[in-house]
Amino acid sequence: MFKIQTLDKISSIGLEKLPRDNYEIASEFINPDGIILRSFKMNDMELPASLKAVARAGAGVNNIPIERCSEKGIIVFNTPGANANGVKELVLASLFLSSRKIVQGIAWAKTLKDKGDEVTKLVEKGKNDYIGPEIKGKTLGVIGLGAIGVMVANDAISLGMKVMGFDPFISVESAWGLSREVERATVLDNLIQTCDYITIHVPLTDQTKGLIDKDRFSLMKKGIRLLNFSRNGLVNNGDLKEAIKKGIVDCYVTDFPDQELLLMDNVIAIPHLGASTPEAEDNCAVMAAEQLRDFLENGNIKNSVNFPECYLQPSGKVRLLIANKNIPNMVSQITSVLAGTGANISDMLNKHKGDFAYNIIDLDSKITQEQLDAIKIIPGVIMVRLV
Repeated sequence: MFKIQTLDKISSIGLEKLPRDNYEIASEFINPDGIILRSFKMNDMELPASLKAVARAGAGVNNIPIERCSEKGIIVFNTPGANANGVKELVLASLFLSSRKIVQGIAWAKTLKDKGDEVTKLVEKGKNDYIGPEIKGKTLGVIGLGAIGVMVANDAISLGMKVMGFDPFISVESAWGLSREVERATVLDNLIQTCDYITIHVPLTDQTKGLIDKDRFSLMKKGIRLLNFSRNGLVNNGDLKEAIKKGIVDCYVTDFPDQELLLMDNVIAIPHLGASTPEAEDNCAVMAAEQLRDFLENGNIKNSVNFPECYLQPSGKVRLLIANKNIPNMVSQITSVLAGTGANISDMLNKHKGDFAYNIIDLDSKITQEQLDAIKIIPGVIMVRLV
């Protein structure tokens, strides 16, 4: 019986993927085998010795102590793409919000609430202050063609826009799903110079922080509409403020408001609603639960942020799982121990990611605790488990 601790309210549709005959689920456990969470901050939490995996029902994992988990051989999962449609829909809505001055017009209309019979005339008189262009026929630049970027690009094509995409690291899966009508930009600055609208869909890293700065603002068409539904920090706030003053940026829409942005004109600050749909919450919970179950029962890893993706079809045989530091001669030391005990390997998978590696080993015979202990003491081995 596996014990699963929930640190946030998790969709019941997701938790149903963990059958009660093999899983006990509660918000409090002393020694859980797995944890499912959303936004709960684990950073200062003591990690139980029993903990084997953490599944985040969402994409961001800055609320999880990744480094400490890795050192203990705890696999950390996230659910990229599970909330993609929810984010995509908000991005599409924001294309219209950035163009048609809908937000500003609604705010102005509310100021007329005490004008009585004059409201209709005032509306007709004042509506010209909120004229904005249609998006059809305009060019949208999509920076980052992952799950969300591809969906945005394809739907923008369907809405009659011309679309240019930039992603030097596009995956094969994303490339297969991308419309042939999307023009490929090989240089980011070419996209920046060409487009009427730009939407950003890349992770925040040391390399992408301040991706849109004064140099790139200087390349943009005057009156650009800029959308950021990835992370705060991708756009330099100070440079954005200057670009708005100069009329380069007509509107900036972001799902990540901060104090500085809330004080700026021409900024539509949405309170992080991209994945705030019941469907997205259900999808994230289902994916998190299924990944956690496959790992606990079969040792397979999919969508881990700290260990490599590893999948080996369950064979019904004894399965040995080993996590270790990515250092030379680990595989030979492990197989030497198994050979010395007479254990026969029927199938094996070894992969690494950064500083860590993971092994799935199917054996034709049972393995004793003494044999397991011999593997555990190999320098660099950080986790050993049988399923």
